[in-house]
This record gives sequence, C-alpha cells and structure tokens, in this order.
Amino acid sequence: MENLPYYIGICFILTTLVTVGLFYKAARLHPNLTMIVLLTWIAIQAFIAITGFYTQTTGTPPRFMLLVLPPLICIICLFITAKGKEYLNGLDGKTLTLLHTVRIPVELVLFWLYSHHWVPQLMTFEGRNFDILSGLTAPVVFYFGFIRKTLPKTILLIWNFICLGLLLNIVINAVLSAPFPFQQFAFDQPNMAVLYFPFVWLPGCIVPLVLLAHLATIRQLMRKTTVQ
Repeated sequence: MENLPYYIGICFILTTLVTVGLFYKAARLHPNLTMIVLLTWIAIQAFIAITGFYTQTTGTPPRFMLLVLPPLICIICLFITAKGKEYLNGLDGKTLTLLHTVRIPVELVLFWLYSHHWVPQLMTFEGRNFDILSGLTAPVVFYFGFIRKTLPKTILLIWNFICLGLLLNIVINAVLSAPFPFQQFAFDQPNMAVLYFPFVWLPGCIVPLVLLAHLATIRQLMRKTTVQ
C-alpha cells in the first residue's frame, strides 16, 4: 500500500492482537485452543493477503468470500451444535463487553485510511459509520453492568442490540462500497484497504469476533431472563 504511514498498519495490527487477546480471556472453555485457532487463522489470512490474492476482484463469487465465509460458518456452528452452545455458555460476558472498546482504534484507523484515500468517507465517523459510539459506551456498560451491577439486563440487551445494528450498518456499507461486481457506493473512492494486509483482519477477524461477542452476550442475557 503506497504512501501509507507505518503507524496506521502498526496500530491496526496491535488492535487485532488486543481483540484476539480479549476474546482469549473471555473463553473460559478451551482458551488455549481458542488462541491457537485465532492465531492460525490470522496468520493464514496474512499470508494470503500478502500474495495479492484478494486484490483480484473481478471474479464471481469474489475471492473475498474465502476471508469472510469461514468465520461466519464457524459462528453458525457454535449456535447450532451442542459443543458449540456449551462453549458459548462458558464465555465471560464481562470480557466480551470490554472487547467492544477495540472499535475506537478501528474507527481511528478507518479515518486515517480515508485521509490517505484507501477507504471512502462513508466508512468513517464523518460518513455513515457510527460504530465508534459502541466503543465509547462499552467501558460505561462494562463498569455499571458488570462491576457495579446496577444496569438491568434489559438495558444490557438493548445496548447490545443497538451496537449490533451499528455493526451491521457499517458492514453492509463496507461490502457495497468495495470494488466487487455488485458495488453500489463510493465509486470515486472504493473500499480498497480491506483487500490488503493487515487490514484484511478487519473483516476476517475483528468484525467476526465483535459480532460473536454481541450474539453470545445476547444469548446469555436472554437465557438468564428466561430462567428467571
């Protein structure tokens, strides 16, 4: 990626590693296996991205599917299998909530990438991306919801659903602004950065873990409400 300051890539690599580390901490069942799987996955995707594999965007289906489909399939398997549900039950909701703070540096990286013409403005907080609100409110929810325990489960559920909506909003805009055959937005400045290392880790690792964190927390909160 030409003309891109090194600090942007370094900041994003550190953000990815922090995300993986927090999810590892949340995994009370099979934490070591969790870490091995995550590190192996991002290492494989780093190698693939460095070869320029994802920059070829004219094919149908896009090669990009190799990056995003495996994590989605894995998430689905967790929710429909007995072992997967047991794993989800063991996740620490407190740490999963804290994990959402990584959305702050992610938003800063996206803004820097926009400033250097690698993503469109709509992917930043100056455009259609309001996901930074999830990161800014996560410490508050973490403190009052899990440390002080003064937030009712209804509020925790509402917050997770709202933040999940913010995540889906930017994911949809990101996909439709990428240079794929079905691109709908940002033709003057497509979403190019996610096709290169290390930024392939955003759709390939950070977004799936953030998505899983919300879904697992919602599942736990709804199960507790049902039991009560």
